[in-house]
Amino acid sequence: MLDIPYVSFTDVSEQLDAWGISGTPFVFFVNYDQSQAWAGSREDAERLGIQFEIRKENQSPQQSFSFDKKPISYDSYLSKFEIVQKGLRYGDSFLANLTAETLIDTDANLRDIFAYAQAAYKLHVENQFVVFSPECFIQIRDNQIYSFPMKGTSSAEDGPEALRNNPKEQAEHATIVDLIRNDLSQVAFPIRVEKYKYIDEVKTHEGNLWQMSSVISGTLLPHLQGRYGQILQALLPAGSITGAPKPATMNIIQEAENYDRGFYTGIMGEFDGKKLDTGVMIRFIEQRNDQKIFKSGGGITVYSEPRKEYEELIQKVYLPF
Repeated sequence: MLDIPYVSFTDVSEQLDAWGISGTPFVFFVNYDQSQAWAGSREDAERLGIQFEIRKENQSPQQSFSFDKKPISYDSYLSKFEIVQKGLRYGDSFLANLTAETLIDTDANLRDIFAYAQAAYKLHVENQFVVFSPECFIQIRDNQIYSFPMKGTSSAEDGPEALRNNPKEQAEHATIVDLIRNDLSQVAFPIRVEKYKYIDEVKTHEGNLWQMSSVISGTLLPHLQGRYGQILQALLPAGSITGAPKPATMNIIQEAENYDRGFYTGIMGEFDGKKLDTGVMIRFIEQRNDQKIFKSGGGITVYSEPRKEYEELIQKVYLPF
């Protein structure tokens, strides 16, 4: 395996524009703060030990894997939560995505997890991390851009209507839909909400989850058609994993989390020559020496209850098969 030549996303952006205009296929991924990115062909990726899978069915494993999680303490989470709540009460933010690291113990390696994961967006960077995300960032086809913000989670046993009618989850979802509409207006017009608050079921090894999503679309502005680098630069970081308003919320997040997200909550994607399909890198396991770290989080509003948010953070730590 060769070292991956990471560069900033600003440096990658011009190449994505050139490939988009010429119709040259590519794959790419970029970290949360856009300081590290890689783009190239699928053949380039394989040579570097990078595996992509987007919207493919996988076989279930023939063996069972052990899995144990050791989350941060509730008191540690509460101190982070209170920093976010302070920003919300002051009006600096209306919604913030608070995340944390969980140490996990499993006999499944990163390659196993990539091979068997049931997820729309999968990425494995050898000896670094694996992603198995259900969340689309944007799709572009025929000069139409689509976003599918995913915000709002509950256990499957509660039923989909309980999630759809929960006041906190409703407020969280409405805020993110408004943010994404505003983001897309930088690159497209007119903007439409095609579908609002639909519910999907997400499979985990500990029981399934309900996730709430919407569909927002628009027509790309003429001067941006094919310029995927410029479009992505205008939209990053993803609103669903930061909050609203973005700049002030990101400052609050940085103070509260006090760790480097790295590639977690960045984005990945593929252009096949006609369509761009990208995902948000949530559901993320990082290899750190001989340890595996699962990064997870959730949206916080003024209506959030810390104990429930802590439980949701832990609930999202799972193997996807």
